[in-house]
Amino acid sequence: MNTLLIIALVLAMAATAYVLVRGVIAMASGKVGNQQEQQQWMRKRVLYQGIAVFIAAAILLVASASR
Repeated sequence: MNTLLIIALVLAMAATAYVLVRGVIAMASGKVGNQQEQQQWMRKRVLYQGIAVFIAAAILLVASASR
């Protein structure tokens, strides 16, 4: 169970980093011009960050319960 949560956390962190980098590159290159698309990248990043925080909290709960 703990290993599965750690793998899920790594995947969520990777997804967050990917969306963050892709959004910054798109905005810097001028490909994302309108405000709507910029907000969409921001919402995706916040969503993946929230998922990562939730999984990290679950890992801490499982670790504290097993002691």
